[in-house]
Amino acid sequence: MVNRHTALKIRKTHRYLGLFIGIQFLMWTISGLYFSWTDIDEIHGDHFKKDVPEQATFKNLIGLSELENELNVKSLELLEIDDKPYYWINEEHLYNAVSGAKKKEITQQEAIRVAERYMLSDLEFDKIQRIESVGNHHEYRGRPLPAYEISYKTDENLKAYVAIENGAFQTVRHRDWRWFDFLWMTHTMDYEGRDNFNTIVLRAFSLLGLITVLSGFLLWYTSSPTIRKINKKNKK
Repeated sequence: MVNRHTALKIRKTHRYLGLFIGIQFLMWTISGLYFSWTDIDEIHGDHFKKDVPEQATFKNLIGLSELENELNVKSLELLEIDDKPYYWINEEHLYNAVSGAKKKEITQQEAIRVAERYMLSDLEFDKIQRIESVGNHHEYRGRPLPAYEISYKTDENLKAYVAIENGAFQTVRHRDWRWFDFLWMTHTMDYEGRDNFNTIVLRAFSLLGLITVLSGFLLWYTSSPTIRKINKKNKK
């Protein structure tokens, strides 16, 4: 059995460890509860989007050899922008698939029309703005730039994003997604990019959490009357 001085040290260590990491333990618990009680499809904003986006059909498309500047094609995608077909070549060049004219970027009105293909028809448009760059904590981080940010008149502060370079619909962001994003940051303890599970901070707190739990077991062992009785009997 440990002496009284050692027992007091264990108790003090356990108490201060609990105070130090208690807030993070609380955030892990709160975020875990939130994740388990939310619908991930709603977090993604699927309830703001049409089940099947409207898709036009086209004819009289020109061949790639008819483009004004022939390219060595590595990738090719047919896109619809404002009811017109475009070739997106090598993830870099945008050409009108009927006239062959090269398009530098889409306009604000074209971006609004692209968003209308995906978003529910009863959503009321509010405003649109161009964004050239974003920080590590921006809700549009990690996606193609520049882009148009399209806002809607809703209580959820709903926004849709469309890439300017090729007119591709990117994503939807709203209030619940922002709460999820914040809690995910506190859960992973990656305060830069959210998804790194190997940060020094997370490793340190995980280790301290283990020490706290083990010190709790040790504290129970050193202060348990039952254990004391058993130890006294073994000494006789």
